[in-house]
Amino acid sequence: MSRKTRSALFVPASRPERYAKALAAGADAVIIDLEDAVEHEMKEAARRHVLEFALAHPQAAFLVRVNAAATPWFAEDMALCRELPALAGILLPKAESAEQVGQAFAAGKPVLPIVESAAGVLALDDLAAAKGVERLSFGSLDLMLELGATPDTPGAGLLLDHIRCRILLHSAAHRLAAPLDGVYPDFADKDGLAAVARQVRDMGFGGMLCIHPAQVPVIHSVFAPAQAELDWARRVVAMAQDTGTLAFQLDGKMVDAPVIERARRMLEG
Repeated sequence: MSRKTRSALFVPASRPERYAKALAAGADAVIIDLEDAVEHEMKEAARRHVLEFALAHPQAAFLVRVNAAATPWFAEDMALCRELPALAGILLPKAESAEQVGQAFAAGKPVLPIVESAAGVLALDDLAAAKGVERLSFGSLDLMLELGATPDTPGAGLLLDHIRCRILLHSAAHRLAAPLDGVYPDFADKDGLAAVARQVRDMGFGGMLCIHPAQVPVIHSVFAPAQAELDWARRVVAMAQDTGTLAFQLDGKMVDAPVIERARRMLEG
């Protein structure tokens, strides 16, 4: 996955006819989901579908969300991942320890732990520091269920923002790629999705997990810098080069080294 990933689109592993459509939907990453989207009795067939698709399309790059390490399906999911040479990464749901991350990284692919339980939140430092972790992601729906939070209320928003802040801090401290926020479940509510995307973008998240192709352009639009922002960044970088200094005024505001670096990153993105 690119460090600039804005969208990661789930597709059920039990629906192989949707794989190619998901890969063509324009998302920055596609996640074939062996976990929540697949009924228990369909797990084996779903793994077979993934392997058959990968063999038939060796250039197709995708991630797999395996079942949690504590489930009876984890070992077979990991065996499948070791057979997928083009696999871009492994989403590890309900991640709660560095040991679990190590079990996933044994497949030799980058790991994206999903923080979606109280134990996972309390283990954030270990998760972020674990070998093989590329970035963290947030499973807000499962966490709210465990903690008894009422979705779409100010109280739940306060709780989720508190956890988001912790995910961001641990990501930065361990120099991980910017984390991905959780899914927005109402895929018909584009305005609501855009509002959440703007908030998490401003907090420092790099993108969002999504469950429907219609969510991809909304997320990309929000995470793309506005033209005015790009113009400002070009002026900042140009003035830094012209003056040869790391401190100057622009439009009546002080510009120093962190501001210049932010402008450079914006232009690189």
